[in-house]
Order: sequence, then structure tokens, then C-alpha cells
Amino acid sequence: MKYKHIIEIAKALLLARTKQSVVAAVGVAFSVAFFVALLGFMEGLNRLLDGLVLNRTPHIRIYNDIKPSGTQPIDLDSTYRSYHNFISSLKPANARKDVYNAETIIKSLHADPRVLGVAPKLTAQVFFNLGNIELNGVLNGIDAVQESRLFYFGDYISEVNPLDLANIPNSIILGRGVADKILAKKGDLIQVSTINGEQFYLKVIGFFQSGIADFDKIQCYVSLATCQKIMGKSSAYVSDIQVKLKDMKWAPAMAKVYEKKFGISAEDVQTANATYETGSNARTIISFAVGIVLLIVAGFGIYNILNMMIYEKMDTIAILKATGFSGDDVRNIFIAISLSIGISGAIGGATLGFVFSLMIDRIPFETAALPTIKTYPVDYGIQYYLIAITFAVATTYFAGWFPARKASTIDPVEIIRGK
Repeated sequence: MKYKHIIEIAKALLLARTKQSVVAAVGVAFSVAFFVALLGFMEGLNRLLDGLVLNRTPHIRIYNDIKPSGTQPIDLDSTYRSYHNFISSLKPANARKDVYNAETIIKSLHADPRVLGVAPKLTAQVFFNLGNIELNGVLNGIDAVQESRLFYFGDYISEVNPLDLANIPNSIILGRGVADKILAKKGDLIQVSTINGEQFYLKVIGFFQSGIADFDKIQCYVSLATCQKIMGKSSAYVSDIQVKLKDMKWAPAMAKVYEKKFGISAEDVQTANATYETGSNARTIISFAVGIVLLIVAGFGIYNILNMMIYEKMDTIAILKATGFSGDDVRNIFIAISLSIGISGAIGGATLGFVFSLMIDRIPFETAALPTIKTYPVDYGIQYYLIAITFAVATTYFAGWFPARKASTIDPVEIIRGK
């Protein structure tokens, strides 16, 4: 029964200062709204920036690395075996550039439950013929189905379905920089030459755009079979095996296992792109810090309002204590006021934050890196709303607890004597 009276008294005190209570609730609401919108936008931006590299990078790349000769002439002399030798003259051995026994390796990788998918790849050096001028280029032979499924290939191309690369024979997706240089349009036949002097005609079916100008000036894509035909190799010839794992964190350990198991070089994504992960973590920390500061500032506003309320309601507190309400009851009344402001502000702020996110998501955003992206990226993760609401309620609770504790210790006799 006492709790019912505590709620009724808290409601009456809250309504007695309606303007100040609304201002406090609005402060909490805007803090939560900006926290949610800021975190959603920054996380969406992080995913976009990381995706420019990480989405297109395999978690593990298996390939034949060109290494110097392991045995140098000086090592053959027993006189110097216990010495540190700095003399080397033999250049790298004439090792094969393709992955030996690639089909068996791919089958073994597919059987690993930790592997999400595997995409073979073949890279060839070519020249694009522009009159009497030959432009350097790199031809990437890919499995279009796997590249689209595992590495978001479809997000970086325009005017074409990625599956057309496999379905249309002798077709090519040109890098946007290459296309601009040779004035190629969709449907054109272009001539490419291999380093051995052989010439081939390929039909342009679309364009690739990564946003990195130097990359787009040389990179082009054909099907794996077309690239093998241009290089004069068999259907088993691949230079890279790209592995996508179910969890990227497993990559460093699994790369070492595969390197030992298959006797071939294996590079993990963390080693290849360490700086991108560092930048993403730094941006996330800054976003959380700014959002939390906003919520703390709103908490100080509630603290000031409750402090002023206590000074103005000294007579009321004295009467409550004189009529049998304990110090704990008085403290609960003011904590109830604080939580009412915090909870209403948090719920309203979460709703307003969702509206802000929708507004950001509709702002036009054109980037050369991703031709399919037309608006600013926003992440609508529920975790941001839960964090904001929880922290807002906790902040307002502590903002109300200190004034409430002070109110619970007031001696009603001294107040009545003062009057």
C-alpha cells in the first residue's frame, strides 16, 4: 500500500514542475537519439570502409610464393657451417607459379567444417591494344559464382550481372580506368595480347570499379576458363586459392596449418590488412565515447533539476516524514521521479534515433568505390538501442540517487523550527 502512495506522491511532485521535467526528459531523449544515430552511422561507415578491402580479400590466400634459393654455395662448404653467412648469389629457383594439385586441395578445403567457401583464381599479365600503344593490364580469371557469394563481387560492378561472366564466352569486365583510357563501351570487342605475343578478342559486358584509381587502371575480370585459354593452360591451372572462413578470427592459426599440410604458402587476412582493423576499432571507440558523454551530460541536467526540487519542497519532505514516511520512503520518491524522467526520455530517444537513422539512410551518397551504393550507410543493430536505453536509465538513476539520499536525511524538526 505504501508503494502506491510513493508513486502517487512522485507523480504529484513531477507534475508540479512540469516544464523542468519535460526539459530533462527531452535532454535524455536527444542524448539517446544522437547516441543511436551516431553509432548506427559510424558502424555503417566502418563496414563500408572495411568492406572496400576486407570484403574483397580472402581470409586465407593459398599460393606459390617466389622465394630465394634455400641453399647457397657457401653453405656447401663445411668450414663455414657454424658461421653466420651473408653472401648469397643464387637467385630464386625456377619454381612453378601455379598451385600444384589444386583440385585435391580445394576438395580438402571444402571438407573442412570451418570453411565457408573456396574460390580459385588465376592472374595473367596482358596488354590492351590502343592503336600503336600497348597498355599494361592484369587479367583476373575468377569463378563468378563463388566470387559473388563470398567476396561481394557484384557490389563492385555495373551494367552487368556477375553470372554473365561465366555464361557469355570470351567476355570481359573492364576496370573503369581501363575502359576510360581505351574508350570502351559495353558490347565492344577489345584486343588483348599476352606476354608471349598471342592476341585475343574479348567482348566487354560490364565495368569494375573499386574506387582505387591505380587499381582500376589495370584490373579486369574474365571467367577462369577464358583466362586458362588465353594463357594456354589446362583447366586445373590456378595461381591462387581463396578461402573464406566462417569466422575471420581463425585465419592466422588455420593459415599455418594449411601451409604445413599442403606444403605451400598461405597468407591470412590479418597479416595482409592489419591497418584496416586498427582504424575500424579506433573509429568505434570514438563513437561510443562521444555518445556516452552525451548521456552523462543529460544525467547532470536531471541531477540539477532534482536538487532544485528538494530545496523547493523542503516543507513537503518535512510533512511526509512527520506523517510517518521514513527516510527510505522519501529517497524512493525522488528516485521514482528520476527514473520516470529517464525511462520516458530513453524510450522517446530510441524512437527519435530510429527516425534520425532513417533520415541519414536517405541522404544521397555517391562513391566511386561502390557503384551500387546510393545513400549513406547506416547499421540498424538492436544492440545500439539496448546500450543507449540501459545507459540512459542507469545514468538517470544515479543522477537521482544523490539528491534522493540527501532528501532522506533531512530532519523535519529543523525545517519546522526554521519556519
